[in-house]
Amino acid sequence: MHHDLDPTLFQHWPVWLVSITLVIAAVIDGWKLKVPNWLTFPMIVSGWIYSGIFFGWEGLGWSLTGTAVGLGLLLPAYAIGGMGAGDVKLLAGVGAWMGGTTTFFAFCVSAIVGGIIALAMIAVRRNWLHHGRQFLAIATEILVIRNPSELAAIAADRKSSMTLLPYGIPIAIGTIAYFAWNGMLL
Repeated sequence: MHHDLDPTLFQHWPVWLVSITLVIAAVIDGWKLKVPNWLTFPMIVSGWIYSGIFFGWEGLGWSLTGTAVGLGLLLPAYAIGGMGAGDVKLLAGVGAWMGGTTTFFAFCVSAIVGGIIALAMIAVRRNWLHHGRQFLAIATEILVIRNPSELAAIAADRKSSMTLLPYGIPIAIGTIAYFAWNGMLL
């Protein structure tokens, strides 16, 4: 018996490729607290190549803009020590394949997912007071100090006392949820 594959699945292969890459990144980040360059750099560059080949200069521009959006959204958190570089490059990779608008909205959903996961981690550990104090200290430092390198040094000193959230997980969940919500997977 012969079954024809739905041709619409082939139209969505870039979204599936990005989704699979995000799942791999989330698993590695959850395991090693790092999203590796061997995953993020090829994701970014292949997004540029794909967009340039299939959509010309306009596509390459769209891809580069998406990369810039992905970098721009998470680079400030990285600059002050609140996030790893792999997470930033992962969102840049989403941008290289999906463009700026999709990347922006996927980031918004990912931020909500990240907040929910962080609250759940704090609730499970029952250390609300500790994290509440750290949150207030960090917010105050950001408002008062404003120097990214000083903030990064303070964050590095504080890192051992913090509950770390491998942010590749919220990026994967939030981005794939955004894809699903918008019918981009089917």
